[in-house]
Amino acid sequence: MEGKTIIALNGDEFAGFCYIETWGNKQFVANSGLIVVDKFRGNGLAKRIKHKAFELSRGHFPDAKLFGLTTGAAVMKINYALGYRPVTYAELTDDEAFWKGCQSCVNYDILQRQERRFCMCTAMLYDPKEHEKK
Repeated sequence: MEGKTIIALNGDEFAGFCYIETWGNKQFVANSGLIVVDKFRGNGLAKRIKHKAFELSRGHFPDAKLFGLTTGAAVMKINYALGYRPVTYAELTDDEAFWKGCQSCVNYDILQRQERRFCMCTAMLYDPKEHEKK
């Protein structure tokens, strides 16, 4: 209803999903919840969904930094192609509501023990100011 979701369909069949969410007073946008149904994997659908999420994020929040946390090599490759770069956790949002979302992760204890400086996920960031001249 807010226009922050990408839903991939094959006819009427659900194929994939991703949504965008803002943090830190809309200074940061995360693309989260990337899902591709098993039978649709290996055909570039995740890449197309991530590209749409990127376009949606940049369209609604052109000055915001885009970020994500992932352990998936495929997602890292897609993010890198979009202009994201690996960063330290300190460069991400300090919005407590975002970090609360990590509580459901199996690695949450690592994040807590490391005082939210690093975890098993790779933090990636797209800063529009770094791409202004390109």
